[in-house]
Amino acid sequence: MLKTNNIMKLIFLPILLFFLFFLIMPLLYMFWQSFKVGNTVTLQNYLDALKNIEIREAFFNSFKVSFGASILTTILAFLLAYSVHFTTMHRQTKRLVQIGITLPMLLPTITYGFVLIYTFGNQGIVTRLLGQPLFTIYGYNGLMIGYVLYTMPVAFILMQNSMQYIDKRFLLVSMLMHDTALRRFYHTIFRPMIGTIGGAFILTFILSFTDFGIPASVGGNYRVIATELYQAMLGSIVHFERGAVISVFMLIPAVLGVMMLTFLERFNFQYKQVGQSELVQHRLRDGLFTMYAIVCVGIILIIFSTMFLVPFTKGYPYDFGFTLEHVQNVLAERDLTKVYMNSLLVAMLTAVFGVVITFMSALLNARTPLKGRKGLDIASMITNTVPGMVLGLSYLFFFNGSSLKGTFLIIIACNIMHFFTTPYLMAKNSLQKMDPTWEVTAALLKDSWLKTVVRIILPNIKSTIYQMFSYYFLNAMVTVSGVIFLVSTKTMLVSTRIKELQHFAKYTDIFVLSIFILCTNLIVKLGCDYIATRKEKVKEISK
Repeated sequence: MLKTNNIMKLIFLPILLFFLFFLIMPLLYMFWQSFKVGNTVTLQNYLDALKNIEIREAFFNSFKVSFGASILTTILAFLLAYSVHFTTMHRQTKRLVQIGITLPMLLPTITYGFVLIYTFGNQGIVTRLLGQPLFTIYGYNGLMIGYVLYTMPVAFILMQNSMQYIDKRFLLVSMLMHDTALRRFYHTIFRPMIGTIGGAFILTFILSFTDFGIPASVGGNYRVIATELYQAMLGSIVHFERGAVISVFMLIPAVLGVMMLTFLERFNFQYKQVGQSELVQHRLRDGLFTMYAIVCVGIILIIFSTMFLVPFTKGYPYDFGFTLEHVQNVLAERDLTKVYMNSLLVAMLTAVFGVVITFMSALLNARTPLKGRKGLDIASMITNTVPGMVLGLSYLFFFNGSSLKGTFLIIIACNIMHFFTTPYLMAKNSLQKMDPTWEVTAALLKDSWLKTVVRIILPNIKSTIYQMFSYYFLNAMVTVSGVIFLVSTKTMLVSTRIKELQHFAKYTDIFVLSIFILCTNLIVKLGCDYIATRKEKVKEISK
């Protein structure tokens, strides 16, 4: 029988090779390519890129719109999280808000743009109701709205999770001390949330700056860095070196963001014990925040309702008669159903293998004394920093000409790397909270380490594993930027096929496929949430 330390090394080695082969080497190779002109190593590519007016304009535009969208999103998400946690809003209304705000997460970002066009465009629903368009949806306005819709769920979840751990007893103490409302708000709510607010702003900025789906649909003539990278690599004239340089430029905000997050950690603090107390009812405050939350959810539902209206009308916007013809046409096309099945296959395999690799990585880091395990934290930080388009492009460079190019394996590996950080941290945090003496006790009873993992640790982390599975599956179904450079005709996915259908103006097909993705993701998410919640309840009852 292998010794415990050898078993750990046997598990650690393939994980290490996986990160080396599918993360470190492709990124280093892409970075090396950015310095090459033919067979010569030079800085000329960077000098040409800096002199290029289009690239400079795209970088500035991306920074401008992402910065504005991040500020707006952070404010809106903070107020929504406040509404849920610090007002006496009805429980069912809170539940509706939590579900409604996270709805956009279940769709590809490229769909957001088409939804916005059919809502606010010249023939959009809102435009037809008002008689004229409120604003031009293409360019800056469309990007701003799209980025807010895209990043709002992430920022809201981040804020909401942090507000759960704010001790509400301090609000009562502040009231007894006759503090002003502004002083009470600052010291008991805003001050403990500064680190999270900063983190939400940085995260939403990076997500907006590196997104490709929204600019691809409503960007118009407004240049952004993500579309410049796409044009450099998949445009009429391919510029590999320029694409590599743009990818390096896209890493700059992400690296700065990580540095700022490290700085913001000093503002985080913990209570020795989080106490809960009943919130004091304030009719005006509660009424205003309830109305605000309902309006936000209502706007999201109205915008995305067009996705359900257009495919079931005979000829939008001229004939609103109900029909299932468009859905039947999509189901009848073998090509589109094959693409949907490809997406299901990739999402399922990404979730299964992603959970295995992520769980074993977190397990080795949190529950073993293995040397080198902290390198997994570094890998987690790298995957969190590298945008999906940059990672996909590095794969295109590194695996070009190999038998792996254009295969499902490359797409799955890219998805696992791209979305590794969040499931890894979920598993690591759960494992660290468990009793650290379990392995020692099991060893004294002559149980092997693997038996301890299977019999004791796994049953206690099942709910987290279901959440990890859900996270991987949902993101693999909706990702565009991470796989746009990797798919082939045989491995086409729904999210990338939507981009292709755009060129043929088949918007009804786009919406039908988007509904398929939404329904699939809803089933998986609700199923995983139900199982995870049930496991937690059973665990509490057993205690």
